[in-house]
Amino acid sequence: MRIEELSPEYGSTKKRKRIGRGPGSGHGRTATKGHKGQKARSGGTKGPSFEGGQTPLQRRLPKRGFKNAPFKKEYAAVNLADLAKHMDKFSDVDAITPEVLIKKKIVKKAKDGIKVLGKGDLGKALIIKAHAFSASAASKISAAGGKAEVITSE
Repeated sequence: MRIEELSPEYGSTKKRKRIGRGPGSGHGRTATKGHKGQKARSGGTKGPSFEGGQTPLQRRLPKRGFKNAPFKKEYAAVNLADLAKHMDKFSDVDAITPEVLIKKKIVKKAKDGIKVLGKGDLGKALIIKAHAFSASAASKISAAGGKAEVITSE
């Protein structure tokens, strides 16, 4: 048996219906669309959201909420517990900055900035510079004798 001798199993294939190709084809004249009416005309069907003239669902439902997607800021979060755990890595720096956090591999990417969150406690006074601080983080840093400095992007 050679490749050119292969053919599909009998009955497994079917010729496609060629509509509108004259009376001899059996699908001429109305081209299987029936007689007259909206669906017989070109471009005659309505869209999937059309509900027969009834106000469509997307217009019946009220609009809710607000999406600030194009201006959304996504911060890389760092907890005080993470800083306390890696305290030995900060012995050679005077202030903890986003660059230091990335260099010491505590944060993978800075994204739109670094935000320090208040989970955990800081045992030592540190100067931390970040783009944002939670209220609890700022109060815990100042309670430990440190300083929380906000970096403004200009």
